[in-house]
Amino acid sequence: MAYPTPNSRTRTIQPLDDTPQRVAILKKLRSRPTVIGSAIALAVLIVLILVAPYFAPQNPYDLANLNLLDGRLPPRSTSMDGVVYLLGTDDQGRDMLSAILYGLRISLMVGLTAVALSTAIGSMAGLVAAYVGGFVDTLIMRIVDFILGFPTILVALVLLAMMGRGVDKVILALVVVQWAHYARIMRSRALQERRKEYVEAAANLGFPAWRIMVYHLLPNCLGPVMVFATIQIATAIALEATLSFLGVGVPITEPSLGLLIANGFQYLLSGDYWISMFPGVALLLLILTINIVGDRLREALDPRRA
Repeated sequence: MAYPTPNSRTRTIQPLDDTPQRVAILKKLRSRPTVIGSAIALAVLIVLILVAPYFAPQNPYDLANLNLLDGRLPPRSTSMDGVVYLLGTDDQGRDMLSAILYGLRISLMVGLTAVALSTAIGSMAGLVAAYVGGFVDTLIMRIVDFILGFPTILVALVLLAMMGRGVDKVILALVVVQWAHYARIMRSRALQERRKEYVEAAANLGFPAWRIMVYHLLPNCLGPVMVFATIQIATAIALEATLSFLGVGVPITEPSLGLLIANGFQYLLSGDYWISMFPGVALLLLILTINIVGDRLREALDPRRA
């Protein structure tokens, strides 16, 4: 009888696109029209954001091209140069359509970058706390409890008041207030996985701790963290818009959606509704689509709803 050699490889799992779990997840995601509509709307927004420099009629960040005489023009107005502003202009003569497209780029870039950094830092902190345990676990989780004990917006306001305005500073503030959530989720999941046989087998084989954490524990703990990160993208975007609306976020030369809303807030009662309303609708649509897709993804990956 021929026995398989230790170096032989036997394929015992199906390809990724044929696994029953993947088929079930995709079936759940396709079962609701709202998810399909939200995914399409989100894809359209992302495409518009990517092609904004080629599609937008104006570069709203180039102050030399702004004309104050075109300020506060209503939608579908024509400037003295013959340019048609489909969504009107703000008080500085900035084309609202161009400003919204560029503002979406800033908001989405800040949200994605902040969530990516928060996920990386928080996941590694939670993983180390769960695997090492003892004093390290206690120290990390007390830091997490301290951060989570304060309102998120208050901590971000204090940090930006000390550091000043800027896109990089907003991202840093969002990372500081959000990484603790990922650390707690990762620690909870890693504590469950740490008691399983494959971790004990890897330790008995003499693998170093970092290899066990990175190559064995981390891949089996990323599911809940990634679903939470998808939903937190919308939270980060909303928090950035709030900070910019309060005047401590991005600089006025590179306005995001929150700053565009703040610029038109003082003109709402005078009838110039478009300066705040159109950026607000764009922000609402972006957050709503991300929340719907993320929430449905969470339900699809929840084994209790299978």
